[in-house]
Amino acid sequence: MADVRPEHAQLQADRIYLGWQYVLPYPDPGPPPKRPSPGETPAESADPEWARRAHMQEQLLNRPVKVFRGFVAVVALLILILAIMGSLTWAFAIIGLVAAAGVAMICSFAIRQGDLALRYRMRERQAQVDRKREVRDRELYQAQEEHAQRYREWQRRKERFDRQLSWYAVAVPDEIDRIDVAGGTIPGWSALVTLIGATRLYSGGHLTVLDLSEGAIASDLIELARRGGDDPLVWVLPTDLPRLDLGATLAPEAFADVLAHVVSVSEEHRTTRDLSFDNAILERVLEVLGENATINQVTAALRALAQVGDPRRDLGSGLLTPEQFERIGTLFGRGVSDRVVIERAWALESQLRKLETLGSEAVRLPPARLRVVSMDRQAGVFGNRVLGTYVATALTHILRQSPTAGRPWYHTLIVAGADKLRGDVLDRLMDACETSRTGLVLTYRSLTPTVRERLGRGHAAVAFMRLGNAEDARVASEHVGTEHRLELAQLTETIGASVAGGLSADYTSTIGLAEDGGDERDVDPADLKEDITESTEWGRTSTKIEETERVLQRSREFLVEPHQLQQLPTTSVIVTDATASGRRVRLADANPAILAFPKTTLAEFEDVTDVPQIPTVPPEPERPVTRRHERVSKSAPTPPVPPPAAPEMPATETRAPADEVIGDVLEDRLDERADDRHDDLYDDRPADRLDDGFDDRLDHRLDDDDPPPPNLGPPPPRLDWRRRR
Repeated sequence: MADVRPEHAQLQADRIYLGWQYVLPYPDPGPPPKRPSPGETPAESADPEWARRAHMQEQLLNRPVKVFRGFVAVVALLILILAIMGSLTWAFAIIGLVAAAGVAMICSFAIRQGDLALRYRMRERQAQVDRKREVRDRELYQAQEEHAQRYREWQRRKERFDRQLSWYAVAVPDEIDRIDVAGGTIPGWSALVTLIGATRLYSGGHLTVLDLSEGAIASDLIELARRGGDDPLVWVLPTDLPRLDLGATLAPEAFADVLAHVVSVSEEHRTTRDLSFDNAILERVLEVLGENATINQVTAALRALAQVGDPRRDLGSGLLTPEQFERIGTLFGRGVSDRVVIERAWALESQLRKLETLGSEAVRLPPARLRVVSMDRQAGVFGNRVLGTYVATALTHILRQSPTAGRPWYHTLIVAGADKLRGDVLDRLMDACETSRTGLVLTYRSLTPTVRERLGRGHAAVAFMRLGNAEDARVASEHVGTEHRLELAQLTETIGASVAGGLSADYTSTIGLAEDGGDERDVDPADLKEDITESTEWGRTSTKIEETERVLQRSREFLVEPHQLQQLPTTSVIVTDATASGRRVRLADANPAILAFPKTTLAEFEDVTDVPQIPTVPPEPERPVTRRHERVSKSAPTPPVPPPAAPEMPATETRAPADEVIGDVLEDRLDERADDRHDDLYDDRPADRLDDGFDDRLDHRLDDDDPPPPNLGPPPPRLDWRRRR
């Protein structure tokens, strides 16, 4: 896949999207390298204190010689005075003056030699300082060249890091039959159901949600479907039970089977023999009542069979006719002496009376691609289990009788809180969905023995969310494998808790307001991102999430261990599925608002073969280094050599150091680049190509509109060996 940008990647109908995987193929290069500057290394200079001490020492050494030379001068003056006065003969005076002059010259020569030695030592000291300064300047020049190379490499890595995608879709192919979701919270299920439902609806499919969690997990999905142009149908049971016509078209045998399974809700240890016995009783009763029998008539017939209540009330209300009452009394022998039949009929009537209003006010409903059947939290727990079992069993029979879909997962069924259903009800539902090619998503709050037996059975993908129970976490860890190391984004840990509090807690029934309409209209998948942003609670906070996402680019790794599964973030999903190349284990974030992020793609990470990166520019041919301002060859094995000294500039020269650098470079390169200077300075080079350090300064100096490269710091002072220090 050459281009996986969000604006080009589209929803794929043959993929079931479960979340987004946070992957950074290229790590953060960190802060830019710091440019070395002359201020970091103090400049070497001659120590004036050392020179003062040397002068003082030389003066102390020359003091006796100077005193003696002064004494000789005084003696010579006395001899001259005495000779003038005639006290000494001139011959003797001349000899004395010559001797005094010789001694004075010897003393002066010794003093001169000392001064010359002192000057020599000071020159040597200054030369040593100059050599150290040259070494320092050479090292600084080399460090700046190395910094330019490191900065160009950092800039390439930084641009590659900024351009890369960070959120990739986690999807499973539609060849699988089922997705089992173990664990999770109500906000986590809401995010997952919204994501799965939105991608299926916007791919042109149909969706049915059976919400047994009593947490209104599909409320955001309903708002999203409305914005997409659909009119979803929402039943809130038991309030909408009179307008629920599910199962009205079933044959008597199938209807009897549905009712028998509904009765088995309260009896966890019922055997197949008990179920078949109840089924036989209901089939005989429905045979008496006819094909269009209602639940009211069935319960009235069971009361007559069990001899409960006054049959005249049922006869007076028209639920039973005298002929039907007579036939029911003779189904199992006149007088109904078999106590087993009486007990079972009584149990059946006590369970089925919760469904007495089923379909009593059925209305014609418009077609809808999204149907939601939910349980009211204010109703009884046992009553909700009965209603949930009835809806699941009736859907099973409808799927068994429906033709096979043209493509898998065209119709998707989501059962939230499936651990509230019996194991045999789940088995029949799984088989019906598999044979009809209907996609099935089952979410379990806990891993009960019934759930463990069926988790991942057949060709199914398994997803694990937060598991608070320690035993459930241990089972899930063993299922996934503790050797897997997963990467969790800090964004996932930060956002889930802030959004969960704003989710809707109740459904609003739409059955009473629904009107029979025309055909459903197609929805443009390109509006999915905008619709999620504006119509869901997750999307309404996408602005804050996106701002946080720019900052929270950190992540942590963890092993799939029980204590880690117990503290998973709200929207984290560990997805495991089997492929032709082996078993995959991936960590995803089911937050649907991530789709609105600029670095999110609908392509899977495994399918991305061309990650956006900066094109590689071939190196330029080497050029001989003749001046300090030209760049050093990157392939040269030896460090750069300082340039030779140049003639002293006139004292009237007042150009700034940066101007001197540019002027020297222009003078040196004028002849060799006279023909191609326009191409070098004004060509349309790619954005990722960076010239070397001093060439950059030259190009920017010639083009005032081009800003200087960032983080290069102040220009260093001129490295000039022509001036005396």
